[in-house]
Amino acid sequence: MMTSLQRVSLALGLGVTSCTALKPPPSPTLRVVYFEIPVRNLDRAIAFYSKTFGVTLERQTIDGHAMALFPDDGRSEGATGALAHGESYEPSKKGTRVYFATPDLDATLRRALHAGARLLYPKTDLGSLGYVAEVEDSEGNRIALHMKKP
Repeated sequence: MMTSLQRVSLALGLGVTSCTALKPPPSPTLRVVYFEIPVRNLDRAIAFYSKTFGVTLERQTIDGHAMALFPDDGRSEGATGALAHGESYEPSKKGTRVYFATPDLDATLRRALHAGARLLYPKTDLGSLGYVAEVEDSEGNRIALHMKKP
């Protein structure tokens, strides 16, 4: 009796009969390059993120979805992303967490709370990894704030 791996391998003409033959090739570091934060109300979310981070988001329609892009100068490190509104976007505190870097965690946390965030995880010292705090944004998503130590 053939295993499912053997059947797939045979169908693809690979002739592979064991898992050891399917070792993935070595790969470079995998990094996130873009993210989308689901929102229920794009105007409210734009106001929240603009107040929290002091940035201007750019409204666009992408693939039929209303979005607001975070600023990206094309030279800075890290991923860029957007607030996204549409049928397939459902805010949640239980999904992926996006960590936003900030040079002043206390000030950013104060602005987030003033903009309507709810504190989920207070500022915590992570030793050499810096500091982190987590809030619930205006749409019900869990987001994290991270600050490196000086």
